[in-house]
Order: sequence, then structure tokens, then C-alpha cells
Amino acid sequence: MEVRVEEIGTLTKKISVTLPENVVQPKLDEAYDKLKKDIRIKGFRRGKVPRSVIVKNYKPQVEGEVGEKLVQDTYFDAIEKQGLDPVVHPDITSVKYNEDGTFTYVANVDTKPQFELASYKGIEIEKPAVTVSDEEIENELKALRKDMAVLRAIDDRAVAEGDIVVVDFQGYHKGNALKQVKNDDYSVDVGSGRMGKEFEEKLVGMKKGEEASHVVSFPEKHSNPILAGKDIEFRIKIKDVKERVLADLNDDFAKDVSDKFNSFEDLKNSIRERRMKEKEESAEGSLTDRIMQKLLDTHDFEVPNRLVAFEIEQMVKQTEQTLMKSGLSLEAAGLSREELAKQNVEMATKRVRGDFVLKKIAEVEGIKVNDEDLDRGFKRIGEQYNMPVAKVKEYFQSRDDLLPFMNELLNEKILHFLKEEAVIVEATQETPVLEA
Repeated sequence: MEVRVEEIGTLTKKISVTLPENVVQPKLDEAYDKLKKDIRIKGFRRGKVPRSVIVKNYKPQVEGEVGEKLVQDTYFDAIEKQGLDPVVHPDITSVKYNEDGTFTYVANVDTKPQFELASYKGIEIEKPAVTVSDEEIENELKALRKDMAVLRAIDDRAVAEGDIVVVDFQGYHKGNALKQVKNDDYSVDVGSGRMGKEFEEKLVGMKKGEEASHVVSFPEKHSNPILAGKDIEFRIKIKDVKERVLADLNDDFAKDVSDKFNSFEDLKNSIRERRMKEKEESAEGSLTDRIMQKLLDTHDFEVPNRLVAFEIEQMVKQTEQTLMKSGLSLEAAGLSREELAKQNVEMATKRVRGDFVLKKIAEVEGIKVNDEDLDRGFKRIGEQYNMPVAKVKEYFQSRDDLLPFMNELLNEKILHFLKEEAVIVEATQETPVLEA
């Protein structure tokens, strides 16, 4: 086997492999002999078809199957011979049977970047202060009171903020009806902002049975891509109006919320404890984000393009899945795979670079995933989805499913190590949590 290596990029190598005739021909002979035993061709008895006839009819199939097997059998020996450390499957091209009986192919290989680890122990990071104010408790009580309110139908007044209004609506853009912007018997909580502040404000003052047409201007960065940056005409019919009858905030209200509360104070304390726990978990997550940002700030190196492309593809798929839950496709949402790919290049590159840094730290520190880590991971998934651990393990029987899960557990373990080694500075006041 002859192997030649060319650099076609800092991290990409072009490996040209040539296999001699004495390796290739026996494999072809073996494939043709096997085929001869099995095939049936009119005019010939089974097993008696001449080689020339088989070659004439089956040459592309045989050469394709044998070529694939030759690549599989020799690729890993070729990269080991050259001391290469690929990070993804190769891109195999230029597969060819030559006139002299040799077989050649080219493997484009992305290799692991070489870089020096900057300081990663003793990273100084600020942990957001965790407090729960009386105002937060009051706001949650107001929301709870609103959610538990009895709804009373009204016919004698116009819609006011805080009412629940049942509407039929159809959205139009430049006179064209938008099939994704239509609903019948849709409940709008006026003033909640869930349907958009401007849309809800247009309902105020209307009465049951009335119809109206309102134009709502949506900002460029609106969460719904179908509406973003557009002026949408909504044709609306008010079908029903209900007002909330709010209960008094007292011991009876607390008992209605749950029988585990004996008093209003019990309810307030429960809210405070839960909010505190949520904020502490958020603060812990923020520490991880800040550690990763510090590592990215101190490690700047090129990463393999194909790994970035893979990460971008995963991010695009995630967007597609999110839209599908709303019954939309990328096209229906006014998006394209190309635009999404461009938008995600920077984030995907950071993810890939961060993963290389974490793995190198794991290598230096000898951090590995063991059976105990796997068991904890299985148990966590079981609790999350209310599944027996045995069922969770069944799902991860496949190597293709288990390896990404093990990678996730390893990254968690590395980040836990870095958190333990970090210098945590307690903030004097609450600070914004970094975007993950």
C-alpha cells in the first residue's frame, strides 16, 4: 500500500492511497466467484455463467462493493501509518480501478487542532447574588390569584384589560390571507401580552358580537418569523367576553391553592423557597456559562470546518423541530437553511472550540466517564421522563445513541471539576445571567 499526504488546509489533509494489483485482483475474483454461484442468466445453467458475461452485466455493482470494502479495510491502516488523528469520518473521493490493476482513492481528513492549554484552574468568576424580594412574592401571588379567578360572562360593557375574550381572527398581508395566522374560538387574555401588546390593545373597547379590522405592525425581531417586520391586517370578531372574579388573599385562598397549606403565610413561604431554589439553580448554570466564556476568551485556534458544518446542521435541525411543533416548516416561516446556517456559524465555531478545550483538560487531568457516572445519568433521565432505569438503558443499547450521551456526561464532569477549581466571587447584587 502506497500512501501520500498533502496539506490542503491547516487541519485538512488529502490522503492518496494506492493498493497494488496483488491485493485488488483477489478481492475482485472472490466477488465474481461468489456471484457466479448465485446468479441466474437466461441461457446458462446456474453456476456455469462465463466470467465475461458476469463482468458485462455486473461490473459496476461488483467494483462498487469491492471498492467500498477495500477502502474500509485499508483506510485506518493508512492514517495510522501517517500518524494522523482524524476527528470525523473522512470524505472519500476519486475512487478508481486503474489499467495496471491497482486501485486508488483519496480521503480528505480533518485532524485534531494542536494548541497549548492556557490557565484553566483558579478561574475567577462572579456568582450572581441570589435574593427573593417581597415584590417578587407579591407579583407571583397576583398571577396565582389571576389564574385561579372565576370567569363571569359579561354582555353589558366593552372589553377592558384583564378580561378573557374569545375571538375569531384571520390575518392578511398585502391583501392575502395567511393560513398560519388564523384561529376560531381563540381565547385572548387581554393585557397579558401573549398575543402581542398592540393586538390586545386593539380589542379594548370592543363589545361582544362586534367585528373590526385592525392593522398591527410587528417588529423585525418578533419571535414569529411569519409576522416579523410585517404590517398584518387582522379581521376580528368578538364572540364572548368574560371578566375575572378575584378571590381575597387570605388563609382560605391558600387552602384552595393546595391542601398542604394551612395558612396564607405557608403559601408565601413556599413561593419564596421555590423561587430561591430556581434562582440558585440558575446561578449555578450561570457559573458554567461564565467558565466556558473565560476558556473561549483565552483559547483562540482554528477548528475543523467539517465539525463546524456538522454542528450548524444540528442547530438548523433543532430550529426545524421547534417550528414543526407549531405546524410550520422553514419555508412557511420565511426562513431558508442557507440563512440559518450563516447565522449559526459563529456559535457553532465556539461550541466546537469549547469542546476541544474541555477534552484537552480531561486528557491532562485524567477525567473519564465511569459506570457510576453512567448510572447517575440513566437515573436522571428516568426521573425526568418518569421511566424505569432499565427502560432508559434499553434505549442506549446502540453505540450511536450512547456515545453522544457519554460525551455530554464527560463535559458535565469536566465543568464540575473546573467549577470546583474556580475562585468564586459573590456578587453584591443580582447580575444578569449569561446566555447559555
